[in-house]
Amino acid sequence: MKKINIILLITLIGTFMSCKKFLDVVPDNVATIDYAFNLRSSAEKYLFTCYSYMPANGHFNTNTGFSAADEIWYPNPPMDVSTNFYSIALGLQNSDNPFGNYWSGSRGGKPLFRGIRDCNIFLDNINKVEEMNTWEKERWIAEVKFLKAYYHFYLLRMYGPIPLMKENLPIASSPEQVQVRRAPLDSCVNYIVQLLDESFDNPNLPESVASTEVSELGRITKPIVKALKAKVLVTAASPLFNGNPEYAGFSDKQGVPLFTPAYDATKWQRAADACKEAIDYCHAQGYRLSTFPGLATYVINDTIRKQLEIRTAITQREANPEVIWANTNSRADVNMQRWSMPIIAGGATSGSGPKGILAPTLKMAEMFYTEHGLPINSDKTWDYAGRYELKVAADKDRFYVKLDSNTVKLHFDREPRFYASIGFDRGIWFGNWVNNNDITKNLNFVQARASEISARQGISNFSITGYWIKKLVNIETFCAADGNITSNTVTYPWPELRLSDLYLLYAESLNEVNGYSPATTAYLNLVRERAGVLSVEEAWDRFSTQPGYYNDKTNLRKIIHQERSIELAFEGQRFWDLRRWKEAHKDLNQPVKGWDITQKSANSFYRSVLLYNQYFTMKEYLWPIELGEMQINKNLVQNPGW
Repeated sequence: MKKINIILLITLIGTFMSCKKFLDVVPDNVATIDYAFNLRSSAEKYLFTCYSYMPANGHFNTNTGFSAADEIWYPNPPMDVSTNFYSIALGLQNSDNPFGNYWSGSRGGKPLFRGIRDCNIFLDNINKVEEMNTWEKERWIAEVKFLKAYYHFYLLRMYGPIPLMKENLPIASSPEQVQVRRAPLDSCVNYIVQLLDESFDNPNLPESVASTEVSELGRITKPIVKALKAKVLVTAASPLFNGNPEYAGFSDKQGVPLFTPAYDATKWQRAADACKEAIDYCHAQGYRLSTFPGLATYVINDTIRKQLEIRTAITQREANPEVIWANTNSRADVNMQRWSMPIIAGGATSGSGPKGILAPTLKMAEMFYTEHGLPINSDKTWDYAGRYELKVAADKDRFYVKLDSNTVKLHFDREPRFYASIGFDRGIWFGNWVNNNDITKNLNFVQARASEISARQGISNFSITGYWIKKLVNIETFCAADGNITSNTVTYPWPELRLSDLYLLYAESLNEVNGYSPATTAYLNLVRERAGVLSVEEAWDRFSTQPGYYNDKTNLRKIIHQERSIELAFEGQRFWDLRRWKEAHKDLNQPVKGWDITQKSANSFYRSVLLYNQYFTMKEYLWPIELGEMQINKNLVQNPGW
C-alpha cells in the first residue's frame, strides 16, 4: 500500500483546536458539522480527519516506544532529536507536564480523546449524507469504529483504565454530566473488543484494498482488525493488567475498583484463541513471512540473501506479504533512514549525508543470539567470558566482518538477525552505497574508531555507542556524504503489525495456557527458521549448557520474551512489551553502555563505557494524567504513585 491521502477538513480542525482540553466530549458549532456531512466529498474529508490522529510511528521523534526504553541512545545533549520520548528513557516523566501526553495532546502526544470525539461525530452524522450508497457508508462506519477502538487501546496501554467515550454528550449537557470517570480495565478491554468485532463483522469492510486506487491506499481491512484484536487481548492478559498486586485497591472516587485483583487464566486462553483466529484469517488472505525476492543487479550468496531477507521484511516498499498493517501515512523516510546510517564512503558529512545518531546500545548488541539461536551466555560453544577480546576476521567471516580486520569476539558467530539489524566497527554493510553489485570484492564496511570515516566528525551526527541501525535502512537507499554522489532515499510504510509479531504473540499465549508443547513452539520456530537459526528444541538440546531448558513454562517464557526483543528490535515494540510483562523495573534499571568512541586503537576503542545509569520506578508503568486535567475534572483519579 502507498500513502493515504489524509486531507484535513480545515474549518473543522480550526473549530476543534479552539478547545484547549480535548477530553471535552460536547461537540460545538453544529452548523459546521452539518455542512461537513452535506456532501460525500466533505464527509470523506472528515473520514480522513479521523485517520489523521494515528500516531506517526515511522519517525523516531513520533514513535513513542522507539526512544523511550533501552534500545537506542543519544549524545548528551541530543542534537536534531526531540526529547519528548527520550526523556522517558532518562526517567524524567512527570505529572505536571507529561512527556508523550496523549490524553491532552502535548509534548509529542496526539490528542487521542479529540480523535475519539471526531470518530463519534462521524458515526453520528454519516447517515445524513444523501448522495452515497449504503454499502459505502457501512464501510466507512467499519473503518471509523476500528479507529475509535485503536485510539482507546493506545490510551489504555499508557494510562490503564480510561473514560470510555462511547458517544458524545448532548450539547446541553450540564457541567456535572461532562465530569467523566475512568471505567474499570476489563470494561475498557471488552468495549474495545466489541468495537473491533462490529468493525470486522461489517460485510462491507474489505479483506484487502486495491493498490492502484489512490483513494483506497492506507485504509483499514479485515486482517488488520483481527490482528489488533489479538494484540489487545494479549495485552489484557499480561501481568501488568492481569492480577497485578500493585493495583489492588486502586478505585475511582465512588469506590469502584479499576483493576480486578485476581489473576484470570482464562484471559490467556481468550488471547490465544484470538491470535489463532487472526493467523488463520491472515493466512487465508495470503499473508506469510517475507522472503527476499532478490534483485537482478545484485549477485547474492546465501549469507547475504538471509540478511536481506530479514531486512526486507521491514523495508520492502510495496505488497509486503508479512506486513498486515502498513501505516502509509507515516513512512520511514529520509529522517528515519539517514539518521540510522554511518558514513561509509566519501568525505565530511554534508547536509544530505548520513547522520548515524540513532545508536543501538551495547545491551541490544548482546541481546541477539549466537549462530545456533541461543543467548550468548547459554551457548556452550561460544566464548561468553571472552566476548570483549579482539579477534581477526578469517575467510569464513568475510561476509560479516571485513577480512583480516580485528573487532571484538562479540561480533563473531552471531545469528543472521544480528548482522541484518546492527552496524558495527569493521562490520560489513550491504546496501546504502556503491560497489554492491559484486559481493566477492569491495564490500562496504564501517570504520568507527576515532578519526576514521564513520567516527564522530563534529558536535553532532555521530553514534554515541559505536553501533548503528542497519535494519531500518532500505537496501536501495544511499546517501552521499561528500556531495559527489546523488542521494536516494527509498521510503516504505511503517509496519504497525507484522505476521511475525502475531506468531510470537500466539506462542506467548499458548505457553501461558499450557506450557511447553510442540504446538506452543510451532509458530515461534517459524520465526526462527526465517531468521536462519535452529528450532528452540534443537538449539537448546544440542548446543546449550542446559538441555531441555524450554520444558519449563518460566524458562520458555524467557525464551519467547527474548525472541520478541530480537525479532521486533528497533520497531518500538520492546517498550510496550517490557511494560505489559511487568519487567521494565528490571530491564530499565541497568547501566546504558557503549564503546569508547573517542579512541583510535582497537584495544582502547573496545572498552565499554557508562553512558547513563538508567532507572525506572514502579509508578512509571502507567502514564501520569496531567495535573491540569485533574483540576478540570474532579471525578478523575490519578494513577498510583503520581
